[in-house]
Amino acid sequence: MSGIKKLAGQTLWYGIPTIASRFLGYLMNLSLPLIFAQPSKTADLTQVYAIIPFLNVLFTYGLETAYFRFSREIDQKKLYDTLSVSLIGSTIFLTSLVFIFKDNIAHAANLDKHAEYINWMAGIIFFDAISTLAFARLRQENRPKRYAFARIAGIVMNILVVILFLGIIPKYAQNNPDSFWGQFYNGKDPIGYYLIGNLCGSIFTFLILWKEFKQIRFHFDGGLWKKIMHYAYPLVIVGMGGMVNDMLSRLIYQHVVDLPEQQAKHELGIFGNIYRLAVLITIMIQAFRMAAEPFFFNQSKEENAPKTYARIMKFFVIACCFMFLFISLYIDVFGWFFMAIHKPAWVEGLNIVPLLALGNVFLGVYYNLSIWYKLTNKNMTGAMITIAGAVITIVLNILLIPKFHYLGAAIATFCCYLFMMIISYLMGQKYYPVPYARKKLIAYLVLVVLMYGAHRGLTYVWDNRWFNIGSATLLLLFFTFFVSKIERKELERMPVIGKFFKPKIS
Repeated sequence: MSGIKKLAGQTLWYGIPTIASRFLGYLMNLSLPLIFAQPSKTADLTQVYAIIPFLNVLFTYGLETAYFRFSREIDQKKLYDTLSVSLIGSTIFLTSLVFIFKDNIAHAANLDKHAEYINWMAGIIFFDAISTLAFARLRQENRPKRYAFARIAGIVMNILVVILFLGIIPKYAQNNPDSFWGQFYNGKDPIGYYLIGNLCGSIFTFLILWKEFKQIRFHFDGGLWKKIMHYAYPLVIVGMGGMVNDMLSRLIYQHVVDLPEQQAKHELGIFGNIYRLAVLITIMIQAFRMAAEPFFFNQSKEENAPKTYARIMKFFVIACCFMFLFISLYIDVFGWFFMAIHKPAWVEGLNIVPLLALGNVFLGVYYNLSIWYKLTNKNMTGAMITIAGAVITIVLNILLIPKFHYLGAAIATFCCYLFMMIISYLMGQKYYPVPYARKKLIAYLVLVVLMYGAHRGLTYVWDNRWFNIGSATLLLLFFTFFVSKIERKELERMPVIGKFFKPKIS
């Protein structure tokens, strides 16, 4: 249990700032319905944020994971310098290509009317990419306070800029049209200021990490670089495949749905918004990964490493089950919120959020399972799994979106992540056996799905707001009680909460 305690401590340090920064960013994105009455207004923003993750994978090409992998056996200073030189050089080159071909990218992404978005996007990717290794070094060296400050400061700057340009300057410019801000402010395209805010946040984060950049010495070891690239290049395939699975539906939606352009943008805006609700789960997953990746590599040398991984998986799945229940049982609350602010168009599609949320639970389990190919240097096998998932995503999106619109996209996401989770488990048990509590984990997942189905049935019979919330709360409490009984012995050994489960001595 000491390993789990250590991971819990690292997740607390590295996870909380990740959750905080992601949640602040999520709240900013959730504000879109408050500002824009029609979802079609946000379709272009959704499109840009579907492109960015693909380019982030290409720009960083697996160097973060490679840094954790090789820091155990190679001088960290030499490793950091070599990878930093590689990353800075490639980032400058790739960013230049984005600027050169920005018109082509804008046309392919259906952004011809807003080609300037590609400029903002290129800047965001540039500063995010060159900050990657600095953040990895902070995690590897256990410097959580600086890590947390840089992460949160960047997103706070992002939000402040957006508030300034969408909340304060518009009123000032309207009252003072001859002032500098009155002449400078572009009220015809306010959505672009979300990207400008993101760019300012990325630049601010880079400046905070300047101390880490000053420590770089431009010493490049070609032999070491080749060795690392042999390990890392399959991770690019893994990352690209993962982005296809995660982002493709939003990237191609307007091209495959058989609707007029305005209606297609309307549906894309809705789909982008409801996807943000489902990926609340991925906030927790991302927080976990921040702590888990370096921990798993360091733990691999321990004799009981597989048992530790199995325990971690169990608690991870339980946490995901709670997140799924919270999102799915209270999904109607989001609908009431949009109706209360008189934005009824944003209520469309909320019924597919639980399906997307469950798919993201499978994705989280897959991330947990994927440690087997990283530890056994079988990254290409992991890449093949991701490619297979990408093929499923592409085929199902092309087949289902024209018929079922964003429900089809949700089904494609669900099927892809379910497949990747299952195949990764089967192959992982062959190459790196881990004694996962398979039956128990499946039982937890099935139970929460049945509880969601029961709740929908109850609310269908009696459509009452307070009954809806009350029954959802009772079901959530029931699952809490159920887990506490089944996992009592494990929970007794957990830090902090363990004291609440130990039997009282009379």
